[in-house]
Amino acid sequence: MNQRSQSFVVTFIVIAAVVAMVVMMIQRDTPSENTLTINQLADDIKAGKVSRVVIDTDDLLRVIYRNGDENGVESYKESDSPLVTQLLALGVSQEQLASSHVTIEVKPPSQWAGLLSGALYILPVIFMAGVLWFIFRQAQGSNNAAMSFGKSRARMFSGEHPTVTFQDVAGAEESKQELAEVVEFLKEPQKFIQLGARIPKGVLLVGPPGTGKTLLAKAVSGEAGVPFFSISGSEFVEMFVGVGASRVRDLFDQAKRHSPCIVFVDEIDAVGRQRGAGLGGSHDEREQTLNQMLVEMDGFDTDTNVIIIAATNRPDILDPALLRPGRFDRRVTLDRPDMKGREAILKVHVKGKPLDPSVDLGSIARGTPGFVGADIENLVNEGAILAARRNKKSIGQPELEEAIERVVMGPERKSRLISDEEKRIIAYHEAGHAVVGNAIAEADPVQKVTIVGRGQAGGVTWFRPDEDRILHSRKKLLANLAYGLGGRVAEELIFDDITSGASGDIEQVTRMARTMVTRLGMSSEMGPIMYGQKEELIFLGREISEQRDYSEAVAEKIDQEVRKLVDDSYKLAKKLLLKYRKELDAVANKLLEAESLTRDEFEKIFPPPFPKKSGTPQIA
Repeated sequence: MNQRSQSFVVTFIVIAAVVAMVVMMIQRDTPSENTLTINQLADDIKAGKVSRVVIDTDDLLRVIYRNGDENGVESYKESDSPLVTQLLALGVSQEQLASSHVTIEVKPPSQWAGLLSGALYILPVIFMAGVLWFIFRQAQGSNNAAMSFGKSRARMFSGEHPTVTFQDVAGAEESKQELAEVVEFLKEPQKFIQLGARIPKGVLLVGPPGTGKTLLAKAVSGEAGVPFFSISGSEFVEMFVGVGASRVRDLFDQAKRHSPCIVFVDEIDAVGRQRGAGLGGSHDEREQTLNQMLVEMDGFDTDTNVIIIAATNRPDILDPALLRPGRFDRRVTLDRPDMKGREAILKVHVKGKPLDPSVDLGSIARGTPGFVGADIENLVNEGAILAARRNKKSIGQPELEEAIERVVMGPERKSRLISDEEKRIIAYHEAGHAVVGNAIAEADPVQKVTIVGRGQAGGVTWFRPDEDRILHSRKKLLANLAYGLGGRVAEELIFDDITSGASGDIEQVTRMARTMVTRLGMSSEMGPIMYGQKEELIFLGREISEQRDYSEAVAEKIDQEVRKLVDDSYKLAKKLLLKYRKELDAVANKLLEAESLTRDEFEKIFPPPFPKKSGTPQIA
């Protein structure tokens, strides 16, 4: 029986006892309407009306009249003297009792009557004992809660029935190879110990959110078949001083008792930030927790066989003492998967789902550059939801293609009412992006053009590369600047006016041009020099400002170079749209008619003048 059931039973017994005691006392002390007083009984005996008097209990009398009901009438006598003595004191003589043939009987008490009579005395004792026991249990429970406040809240998973193995992790082959040695050490430690190798005490998993750090840690536990303790870094620290350090000690004690095992600390940057950066002083509760963790990690024996795996996406803010060899000996980086890795992740997530035979997972993988494992899982789920919404029995290629757009830009807003004039402006705006991008060899191929709004955008022009690239050339970035301004230039050419629809394009183009000048060294005037130093608070973990380490004259030159890049891109976009004005009108008119154009439909209207070169994905 759990604690809640025990409390309910105790409460029920106490309430029942109180109710029974009160009822019995009321029934005892409250006389009924037909009850005779002892004086009335004496007068009736004198008048010869009474036939028999039965003493049921010590004080309760049952008076039976001549030619009356055998059940009689209740009456009470005083408890300190016999009935005959009281009657004689009230003027009833012995002759009257004898002449009227009044019989006084003493009824033997029954077993139940004795029990009930005793209960009147026992129930208060039981009630008080129950109250005291209940108070004691509450105090004991509060004491236990207080004592367990410093206990670790780590969740332990047995390794006997693993739910995740390396087969469930795709797109991170190099990371799996690094961790395979950890699994082998847990399975066969003697193989390494006899060669003098030391157990790697810690493995730090580093990577952007959603790349599978937690999943990979669970896979290590599943492959090794050992207990797996999982806890978040934020679960160590509480508002009470010393609780975090106490939980760290308790966690490592549990790990030693279940050796060999794995301890996984997710988001370790919550407690592992560099010391001395606290806003409220240099020695706060978080730093005490970190100090205890440093001591515990360096205090393991060589034969303990306990490995710490931690995950973070901010390794730059961790304390150097936490990253030194002997604590986290290995750092495994999980980067965004390439096209081959994305296809492997897609195969994992579509397993067990009804997939249409015509689905090309390679095409979906090419269309999702920059996606991590969590994004791909969400993509497959959105595709399944779309197929169910359309009453299909399987997930098809159109559903997965649309799911990509939903994940990146949000759902379509077909219900939004816009005027015909605004619709025409949006059509030429998106056609301007597409035509300029299609006319430049270094730009990515146009995948889709639509005037149906998604998210905050009134329309979308989707540029998708044919393969992944890590390096970005200057010509490629200049092409991005040009087709980014293509929508604004198209509005100016066709309507002899400009609108606010290009605000996002202008912001993106300006940021890219300034990055080219100040960070990438792609300005011939400024040279290969980085201008400005970013400043950030380690405790906050984000950039708060940029320190200018250059003069006002250099700042003016930077502004001029940024302006030159943007102006040159604007002129190039205008030149291309004037050259391909016929194609611009054809694409815009087709968008007004069909609202969306695929890559094949677009290239039928405007075939690429030059062979396309691969690049990075862009959305205009």
